[in-house]
Amino acid sequence: MMSDRIEKRYRVEGMDCASCAAKIDTAVRRVSGVEDVSVSVTSGTMTVRHDGSSDLAAIEKKVIGLGYGLRPLATTETPRPSGHGAEHVHGPDCGHDHGHSHARDHVHDDHDHDHHDHAHDHGHDSQGAPAEIEGLHGHDHAPMSGPWWQSRKGRLTILSGAALVIAYIVGHLVPSIAPYAFIAAMLVGLVPIARRAVMAALSGTPFSIEMLMTIAAVGAVIIHAGEEAATVVFLFLVGELLEGVASGKARASIQSLTTLVPKSALLEEGGATREVPAETLAVGSTILVRPGDRISADGIILSGESTIDEAPVTGESTPVRKGEGDVVFAGTVNGDAALRVTVTAAAADNTIARVVRLVEEAQEKKAPTERFIDRFSRYYTPGVVVVAALVAILPPLVMGGAWDEWIYKGLAILLIGCPCALVISTPAAIAASLSSGARRGLLLKGGAVLETLGKINAVALDKTGTLTEGKPVVTDILSFGKPEAEVLTYAAALETGSSHPLALAILGRAARDAIAIPQATDAKALGGKGVIATVAGQPVFLGSPKAAAEIATLSDEQQARITGLNDEGKTVSVLVVGNQLAGAIAMRDEPRDDAKSGLKALTDAGVRIVMLTGDNARTANAIGKELGIEVRAELMPEDKQRIVGELQKSGLKVAKVGDGINDAPALAAADVGIAMGGGTDVALETADAAILHGRVSDIAAMIALSKRTMRNIGENISIALGLKAVFLVTTIAGITGLWPAILADTGATVLVTINALRLLRPVSSQA
Repeated sequence: MMSDRIEKRYRVEGMDCASCAAKIDTAVRRVSGVEDVSVSVTSGTMTVRHDGSSDLAAIEKKVIGLGYGLRPLATTETPRPSGHGAEHVHGPDCGHDHGHSHARDHVHDDHDHDHHDHAHDHGHDSQGAPAEIEGLHGHDHAPMSGPWWQSRKGRLTILSGAALVIAYIVGHLVPSIAPYAFIAAMLVGLVPIARRAVMAALSGTPFSIEMLMTIAAVGAVIIHAGEEAATVVFLFLVGELLEGVASGKARASIQSLTTLVPKSALLEEGGATREVPAETLAVGSTILVRPGDRISADGIILSGESTIDEAPVTGESTPVRKGEGDVVFAGTVNGDAALRVTVTAAAADNTIARVVRLVEEAQEKKAPTERFIDRFSRYYTPGVVVVAALVAILPPLVMGGAWDEWIYKGLAILLIGCPCALVISTPAAIAASLSSGARRGLLLKGGAVLETLGKINAVALDKTGTLTEGKPVVTDILSFGKPEAEVLTYAAALETGSSHPLALAILGRAARDAIAIPQATDAKALGGKGVIATVAGQPVFLGSPKAAAEIATLSDEQQARITGLNDEGKTVSVLVVGNQLAGAIAMRDEPRDDAKSGLKALTDAGVRIVMLTGDNARTANAIGKELGIEVRAELMPEDKQRIVGELQKSGLKVAKVGDGINDAPALAAADVGIAMGGGTDVALETADAAILHGRVSDIAAMIALSKRTMRNIGENISIALGLKAVFLVTTIAGITGLWPAILADTGATVLVTINALRLLRPVSSQA
């Protein structure tokens, strides 16, 4: 029996700390029919997975009742079978997905990275998402999109501060009513806090920070510390405001990518050009991109040739020369010439939009460290309440201490014990890293993947399209009877109009060398041998050395040179003009420009590297020798999977890097599967991680980012627990009281968030 699982995503406004997420998670899980909930503080999103019987209105009411704004996000509410063999949906306790969908064959000779036919729908809710649901009037968890003082949270903080100042003035002028003035000032800030505490308790979170704050403030009034109570409430609101500002910066780091895409585009239609909103561009439309303009959509160049500055999207400092048939991305900047571009993805589905969406979804998948901290905090907070109660009660009962003094200390411990800084320590760092990586084209699908990457000590790489460019280029032109330029001229004449990869290599070299290509007539292909045509009145043949030897004689020296090129993994085509041997052209799928430096960065980090390829051993060994790595060639997909398993059995943590299609079994078997691609659907959606811009050096950068993140998490946990330990001791010793206690809590949370934001700095391949 199979049930349907439906997924609904929301934007949660005003969720600025880990306790916010915990309250929402707990409340929503209690709604009937809800199977799973994933809440991300840093992306401000919530995903609810339910069986279809859930009352979404009740879910929305609960979240709003807790004091948050809620807005449904456009999603595809497609029923997901939850039975055996179904698509695996990550919950909060599952961060590593081996359920890749790789059900497509891939032939390396036709390594195509074009962006056609995006059959999936990322951004349209067929159910018709309701309008934005605003939170209850007066709650202080409103979105902080403008200046902080214009937000509800900012206004409440200012009001509370003003009330505190007025209480001080009134107390100074009329001392007899000072206690009542401070109680009134305290209530200005405490009433909204207490209301949220009650709502959280009713929703299943009795030990919220708001509840601890309310108990501490009311207790302080009872022991005649009203002035401190009012001050502590104000400092608490200041701390929440600072948390909101800090988390807003973290959230904006990835969302800022969306601002790279221009709002308008020049659409070609019926022979005329008109300006239209970029979001209205349909797949298949033709747009004109003027020199200096940002490209408004993912697409393929129809005509024109220009340098494209991809730095805003990829971080690549050198502009890339692109021409007809090349892929361009939304948000990149056109250089020196006008381009006509065919749109291949709608605005909601372009590379940047998908990266933003996938990073936000990844932030909802918790890493093992984060899950441990969450479990720890469930026991930690009630434990703090018990310790605070014991500190308040035992000394007066057992040792005859003063009740007011020890109750005061117990209340301070309540505030010190807030777990916010501890719980945010991991997700803040992971969110910053995911955002930082995405800006460079390193897409990591969740905290578990990010955490595992730092432990990788073996990398298995595919050859074609991963270590190499995925398309052959002309490497050598041999002159046997005619000059090299003439050899290339005749060869290009024969290959004009052909789409074969070797023909494209020859035509590409001719274009680069600005060769004037003569016209060929009576061209015909000779199956398995080559092509023959008439050029300038002479019969011309281009094909395999064996077929050429049937027309003209190859000397031993010429044969030796061809054999030498073959030994280097190159394919050689021999040119015969008339009956005379004219020359030869050697071609090979060459290593990527940064392959050597990228692999060196891995070996310097102590990572073992092995090439796994289905290509012939001669070609693979030639590339492997040039790059200085271990080679396993002539492998079937199951062989690659077996070798990955063998590496794992030897105690290694293995990352498999491939094109995401024909390497499916090995990608799924590896500890981390990494897809190498140019922003294609496969690169974005099938593996645990993706290197969007095809740089081998980015593998080392990914591992370095993981190690840097884990160090940052360690620092954050030390800050959170260290400050609490110090203030716990000083409070019991009577050195510090309520004010420093609340500063210790909010200060630690802000420090942890700021430390995590350091990860937004540019990624280095050095660990």
